[in-house]
Amino acid sequence: MSQPTTVKLNDGNAMPLVGFGLWKVPPEAAPDQVYNAIKTGYRLFDGAHVYGNEKEVGQGIQRAIKDGLVKREDLFIVTKLWNYFHEKERVEPILRRQLKDLQLDYIDLYIIHFPVALKYQDPDQKALDWDDEKGGVTTSKAPLDETWHAMEAVKEKGLTKSIGVSNYNGALIMDLLRYCKIPPATLQIEHHPYLTQPNLVKICQDNGITITAYSSFGPSSYVEMDFKTAKENPLLMENAVVKKASEAHNKTPAQVLLRWATQRGISVIPKSNQQTRLQQNLDVTQWNLTDTELKEISALNKNLRFNDPIDMGFFLPIFH
Repeated sequence: MSQPTTVKLNDGNAMPLVGFGLWKVPPEAAPDQVYNAIKTGYRLFDGAHVYGNEKEVGQGIQRAIKDGLVKREDLFIVTKLWNYFHEKERVEPILRRQLKDLQLDYIDLYIIHFPVALKYQDPDQKALDWDDEKGGVTTSKAPLDETWHAMEAVKEKGLTKSIGVSNYNGALIMDLLRYCKIPPATLQIEHHPYLTQPNLVKICQDNGITITAYSSFGPSSYVEMDFKTAKENPLLMENAVVKKASEAHNKTPAQVLLRWATQRGISVIPKSNQQTRLQQNLDVTQWNLTDTELKEISALNKNLRFNDPIDMGFFLPIFH
């Protein structure tokens, strides 16, 4: 029996369960990678202003549309609001700039990237990062409710079809649900067997908020960034529990890790520049792990987070 390949969001929009993540895609490679991913069958692309490749991503999208591979409405484009632009008067202008870079009239899902407001930096003068113009970290006074109401406004104007958040904890989600006029459609979080966050997942799913997992392969993406915690922990791809499940289903360990998420209604956004893996990563919705395998993989949890600004040298204790 065919199983769902999309999830219906709480605002009625449908989002693919599997997408292509654009983090760490070099700008010079982005047009071809996006074009090829569309050709392979990907329809969701998860990007962000801070990734520094939106113009090139837009070039890949437009080439695919021009060549007749897809229509705009076939695609689900996600991007994010960076921390420099949380003041209410900055949200719409920066989104319009992102739309111009992407060569799009609307975004499918616009997300608050991190629950922290940093001092405004002119994107024409400084590359987006965590630091300010002097290399330090300076927060701004913009509260999250102000930023969220600005997000609601750009949705009402049709600049984005859905709005969501990323890297929020349970307390922030509960608070957001109290002050919002439009609830978040999604929460994007670091989610893998070393960081399962079951209570956060539950409160979101109980309130109709779809979870999107990033860093589904755990430490793999962070080893190459020389992160100490990533280097000190075994790769999930080589874990005996994951490998046993992959052998039982004749799938790769990566497919097992992705199916562990999608089978529980959590969307995933893996990335690969290898054609075989691109195709394999899409094949994670039409077969099932057993209940025992799901539980055994979940039991690998270590509450181990890799994407933490503190580990990047910036004192912003968002997760502490």
